[in-house]
Amino acid sequence: MTEALVDEAMKKSGLVWIALPDGSRPRPAWHLWYGGAAYVLTGGSGEQPLPGLPEADRVTVIVRSKDKGGRLVSWRAAVSEVPSDDPEWEEVAPLLFKERLNAVPQPDEAVEEGESYSPVPRWSRESYLMKLTPTGLCPETPGEYESYSSVRPVPTPAVNTTRKPFMLGGKRRKADL
Repeated sequence: MTEALVDEAMKKSGLVWIALPDGSRPRPAWHLWYGGAAYVLTGGSGEQPLPGLPEADRVTVIVRSKDKGGRLVSWRAAVSEVPSDDPEWEEVAPLLFKERLNAVPQPDEAVEEGESYSPVPRWSRESYLMKLTPTGLCPETPGEYESYSSVRPVPTPAVNTTRKPFMLGGKRRKADL
């Protein structure tokens, strides 16, 4: 039951939350669900920071609902690195690139006119491709907790520099807290 739930939830989710063993707040991570495992890229310039993931043996992956934002399931994962010279890297990296949104060339990467950009060569030099394999343990399943406060974003200094638009006759909605 839980294996099917994890598989279905991961197929539908583009973003998961990873609780690292250091006890810090869970961090959001885009991923690729492929062959019964989640592949996550971390490290390198312009990629998602997941400090401590390459050194971790096990992590907890939290999958949220796309429509309501609540926690669907949490599952324990065994963490392993996929080296860039491994055949698995050659198979997974292009698929991971398709899942990567907003991939832009870094200042040191030259892209010729008419060529499509691929960060895969940079990833092989700078980043870690981590494989998160389900262990079969699900510490939290649907209905166990009412709130999803543990999957709130990590505080960031990034702010919106523009003011909210003025709406004539518009009604204010309460913020989702």
